[in-house]
Amino acid sequence: MRALALYGTIGSLIVTALATAPAGGTTQAAGAPPAPVAHRIDFGRCAPVEHLPSSVECGKLTVPLDYARPDGKKIQLTVSRARATAHRERQGSLVFNPGGPGASSLEFPLYGALPKWSKLARAYDFVGYAPRGVGRSAPLSCQDPKEFAKAPTDSRMYPDAAFKRKKRAQAMAYARGCARRAGADLPFYNSVNNARDLDMLRAALGEKKLTFIGASYGTYFGAVYATLYPGHVRRMIFDSVVNPEPRQIWYRNNLDQDVAFERRWGDWLGWVARHDDHYHLGTTKKAVQQAYDTVAGKLRRHPVDGKIGAGELQSAFLKTGYNDGFWPLRAEALASYLHGDPKPLIAQALPQQTGAKDAENANAVYTAVECNDAPWPRSWRTWDRDNTDVAEIAPFETWDNAWMNLPCAFWPDRTQSAAAGVEAAARRVGQGSGHGLADAAGHAAATELDGALHGRRLPLDVHTEPGALPRCCCWRPSGTRPRRTGARWNCSAGCPARRWSPRTARARTASASARTTA
Repeated sequence: MRALALYGTIGSLIVTALATAPAGGTTQAAGAPPAPVAHRIDFGRCAPVEHLPSSVECGKLTVPLDYARPDGKKIQLTVSRARATAHRERQGSLVFNPGGPGASSLEFPLYGALPKWSKLARAYDFVGYAPRGVGRSAPLSCQDPKEFAKAPTDSRMYPDAAFKRKKRAQAMAYARGCARRAGADLPFYNSVNNARDLDMLRAALGEKKLTFIGASYGTYFGAVYATLYPGHVRRMIFDSVVNPEPRQIWYRNNLDQDVAFERRWGDWLGWVARHDDHYHLGTTKKAVQQAYDTVAGKLRRHPVDGKIGAGELQSAFLKTGYNDGFWPLRAEALASYLHGDPKPLIAQALPQQTGAKDAENANAVYTAVECNDAPWPRSWRTWDRDNTDVAEIAPFETWDNAWMNLPCAFWPDRTQSAAAGVEAAARRVGQGSGHGLADAAGHAAATELDGALHGRRLPLDVHTEPGALPRCCCWRPSGTRPRRTGARWNCSAGCPARRWSPRTARARTASASARTTA
């Protein structure tokens, strides 16, 4: 499930609520793993590679790779911190995770200097960190960064059979690369261990209870944390909430996200059409879409600077679904290109080789966590059927999202060696065996995750401070905010169950008249 680390999307309302909400909460942690034994973090000057100012201090948190073997192999996570600006008002540490999986919050302490965050910064130490696998925290890699960043690439809303075969081969090769490079460590990059690491961080900061902000994927593993350690939760704020229902993780959630992106894409098309006097891309959504398709076709045939193809165009314009701030920039780039000036498009879409290592690392962590967390379909027929159905109503992002997640179809079973697991998965997919999620083989963290979350304690119940949040955090597709108008869920009655199907997705899209902001 793609997520963009945009700290600024967290509204001032929840920031204010976090600073003023009363303290209290549950003290018992029935069924939770044993409390971690963590040493205090020795904070000091940040390494030059982090590019953080002297006002931010950094340190290392040591955690077990495998919590079932706490005396075994250790890994270190990079942590950053800016102290509360008003010592007498200090309430503790505030930890932030921006999502991903694969995103880092090491820059989060810098946000205390922004006006919207200044009140909160008086009361809390702002703490960021790179989760396991990210950055210098036992980094994961599945592919040579130069190969990962190779451009131009192609993107097709309605791929033909040959293109699909090519993408399947690439997905299998990527899964094989993950297994080869990570080896026996691969199964331990998952949401349960991310939650356990978070509790180790809480203890190492000297906090009895955790105060936490999570965005997108950060809301999911924040919910995992609250389920494992309900007695350790002080306050939690969730923004762009992921549906934690077990059957949604992660295959169905990604299908839902495609529909959410289509709604946002339609918002952008409509906005550009209303400003035709400036951009001259057409006065209707259809006309603007045709302008985009024209540019994609031209770039497919003649990539700009030999680096910007249809794939780079789609990646750049996907950001319109996350933040309205990208809307005028992308419209200007599209209009300028069609009128003979490619410079704005080059500035916004040209891949940056300097960031290739970080981009490949983030993608590797994303893939490992989502593939390890839950079973995925092994049958290509399932992927092809479901994504073809969704693309009928949500073509903009569906297939690109499918290609991003397809390595999970080839992911190794934890009972097998990594290499053997990939080969076995490849044979199953190649033979077209299986008929959906129910036939998927066990994955690296599936048993562990089911035991922790999907047993007698269903439905998931996130406990927070009294008065700080509604009792139930109703979900919405990752990368979006709630609609500003229309009916709201009655959270006091519990979150309604949502299941994806082409019919319900089509109905939700048809009735989506309210504007969504990212």
